[in-house]
Amino acid sequence: MAENSLRPAILIVSDTAFQDPSSDRTVDTLTNSFTVEGSSSWEYPTTKIVPDNVLDIQRVICSWTDGPDWFNLIIISGGTGFAVKDNTPEAVSPLIHRHAPGLVHGMLASSLKITPFAMMSRPVAGVRDKSLIITLPGSPKGAKENLEAVIKLLPHACIQAAGANSRTIHAGGVKKLEADAGIPSSGSKGQEKQHDNHHQHSHCHGHGHGHGHVVPKAHTSPSERPQSNDPNAAPNRRYRSSPYPMLSVDEALKLISEQTPDPTVVEVPVTTSLVGSVIAEDVYAGEAVPAYRASIVDGYAVIAPESLTSGPSTKGIFPVASITHAKPGGSLSPLEPGTIARITTGAPLPPNANAVVMVEDTVLATSTPDGKEEAMVEILTGDIKPKENVREPGSDIALGSKILQRGDLITSVGGEIGQLAATGTRTVKVFRKPCVGILSTGDELVEHDDPQSLYGGQIRDSNRPSLLSCLASWGFPTVDLGIARDTPVGELEQSLRDALRGTGKSNTSVDVIITTGGVSMGELDLLKPTIERSLGGTIHFGRVSMKPGKPTTFATIPFKSSTQSSSPSAQQERESKLIFSLPGNPASALVTLNLFVLPSLHKFMGMGQRPQAIQAFRPAVGLPLVSVTLAHAFPLDSKRTDYHRAIVTASRSDGRLYASSTGLEGVGQRSSRVGSLASANALLVLQPGTGKAEKGSLVEALMMGVVVASE
Repeated sequence: MAENSLRPAILIVSDTAFQDPSSDRTVDTLTNSFTVEGSSSWEYPTTKIVPDNVLDIQRVICSWTDGPDWFNLIIISGGTGFAVKDNTPEAVSPLIHRHAPGLVHGMLASSLKITPFAMMSRPVAGVRDKSLIITLPGSPKGAKENLEAVIKLLPHACIQAAGANSRTIHAGGVKKLEADAGIPSSGSKGQEKQHDNHHQHSHCHGHGHGHGHVVPKAHTSPSERPQSNDPNAAPNRRYRSSPYPMLSVDEALKLISEQTPDPTVVEVPVTTSLVGSVIAEDVYAGEAVPAYRASIVDGYAVIAPESLTSGPSTKGIFPVASITHAKPGGSLSPLEPGTIARITTGAPLPPNANAVVMVEDTVLATSTPDGKEEAMVEILTGDIKPKENVREPGSDIALGSKILQRGDLITSVGGEIGQLAATGTRTVKVFRKPCVGILSTGDELVEHDDPQSLYGGQIRDSNRPSLLSCLASWGFPTVDLGIARDTPVGELEQSLRDALRGTGKSNTSVDVIITTGGVSMGELDLLKPTIERSLGGTIHFGRVSMKPGKPTTFATIPFKSSTQSSSPSAQQERESKLIFSLPGNPASALVTLNLFVLPSLHKFMGMGQRPQAIQAFRPAVGLPLVSVTLAHAFPLDSKRTDYHRAIVTASRSDGRLYASSTGLEGVGQRSSRVGSLASANALLVLQPGTGKAEKGSLVEALMMGVVVASE
C-alpha cells in the first residue's frame, strides 16, 4: 500500500441491511470501484451499516470526521430519495462546513444520461473539517454509476480538503491535473474531433493545422537561448521581442522558492524587538509560573479541612493573624489553626494555608482599637475545600514545559513575549530576517521631496517610498539605495555592486535587492542585460502571465561574502543574492511586491518551519488566501490572470466577505495609477476569460490588509 494512500469509508443507510447485513450488495460494488477505478490512490474501504435514522447517521459521520483517526472520503449510500424514511440528506447537510455543488452536478449529469429518474435523487456533497462527504443512491447500480462519475477527481479533492498547498498542486495547470487523474482533457477531445473532421473533409489534409489554433510551444530551453542584448551596445542591437518565456504565476513562485536560501539562526535577547520574528528552536520554561502557591482572589487564606467531617469548619469568626500582599518580601509566618490571613490576588499563601476564602464570603466582625485594621472576620460558609481559589506552583506554566516551538511567529498580540518574560527567558534563537535594499532606476526620476518644479519628462519617484513603507510594515530591515540612472550604464551596475558589498550609499550589505523600472523592452531598459553580462547573474524568469506585472523579473547573483575565510579553498565559495526587478508602474510594483517578494522574504525568515501536521492547514508563506463574493461585476482579461485591486469588507448581516473594485471606470485600475492601491486591502485573483465575472461570483482573494465590517 502506498505510504500516502487516502482513507475511504462507506456507510450504508438501510433498515433492511442493518437487520440482515448479508442482504446488502452495495458495499461490494463500491469497494470494487475503489479497487478498479481508484487505482493505488485508496486504501481498502472501512464499512458500516446503520438504519434509516438521522441520529445514527450523524453519529457515524462525526466519529469518522472529528476524531484523530479521520477518513479522507466518506461515501454514504441510501436514503437519498423521496420516500418518507429517506432522511440521509437531512442528516448530512447540517454537518457539512463547505458544500460541493460541482460534485453533485457531475453525478446528476452522468446519471441523467442513463435514466431521467436520476432527477428523483437528492444527493449532497461537501467537506467537514478535512473529510470529503458524498451521498449516493441506495441501489448498487445507481451508487456505482454516481461514484464512477467522479472517482478520478476525488483524490485531488481529498488532498486539498486535507490542507495541501493549492498553488503547489495546481503548478502544472489544468492539463497536468487531468493527465494525473487519467481524464481526457477538453482540449484532447477537441483535437480528436478536429482530427475526425480532417478525414471527413479532404480539403483540410493539405494544411498543417485544423480550424483551431495550435497552442504556442517553445522549442528551446533557457540554456539554449542567447543572453540578452549587451548593455554597452547601441539601440539597434537590442532585442525586438523578449527572449524570456512567459511563465504562469505558480511557475514563477516555484522558481522563487527554489532559489530562496534556507533561513539562518541567530540568538537575540528577549525584548519587544522580537515581534515579527520566527522561533528557530523549541523553547522550554526555565522557571515555573507561578513559582509559589498563589491566591487567585482577594480574600483570606485559611486551613480548610480535607472533608466536612475531618476538621474544624471554615465557617465562623476568626482572628486576622497577618496580611499577605503580591509584592516581594521576607519569609511568611506559618498560619496557625484557628486563624486566617488577609491576602491579595497573586500573593503567596503563608505556610500551612491550603485555601482562600473570597472576600465576598466574609463580613467584618471587629476592628483593631485604632479602627484602621480588621481584628476579627466572620466567614459565612463552611464549604471551602483545600486548593480552592489557589494556583499551584507551575499550574500556569510547568517547569521544563515547552512554551514555544520551532516555527512559531512572535506576534504583536503579546502572548509569546509574555510567556518568555514570565519564565525568565533572557535570550532565544530566531531565524534572521533578511535585509532588503530598494533601488529605483530611470533618468526621468526625481526624488519625491525635491522642491524644484518638474519639467520635460520628469516624474517623482513614488515607488521607493511605497515599497519601503510596505516592507517596514512587514517588519523587515530596509536600505534605501536611491535612484540609479539609465545612462551611463556603469551607474546601474555600480549601484547593484555597492548594495551587495555594503559600500556606497547604503553602507550596509543587503540580502535581497528590489529594483523598479528598466525591465521592459525599451532601449534604456538595461537591468536584465546588466544582471546577466556585467554581474554574471542568472535570470530565472523575465515575464509572467499576469496583469499587472507582466515584465516582472527574478534573478540571482553569485557573491563572495566578506565574512568568508581568505584561504584558497574558501575563495571559490559563493552565495547567491536575490534580485527582484519589478515593473516601473507604481501599481504593478506594489502588486508584484506582495505576490512574489513577500513569499521569498517569509521563507528567508523561517516562515513555514512549523511541524508538518500544523503547517498543512494554513499557507506557509505569502499573503493569506480567502474566498470572497463579488459585490458587482468585474471585467476579465482574455489571456492573463488579473490581480485586481479591491476593498474586501465583512458583512454584518450575513457574515460573508464582499469585494468591491478600487476603480473600474476609465483609468481606475491602470498599472500606472498607484491610487488604485490607496484603499485596497486585497488582490482578487481573476482567472482569464471572456466578458465579466458576474456579481455574486465566488473568487479567491489575497489579503493585504485588515478587513472592516460593513452593513
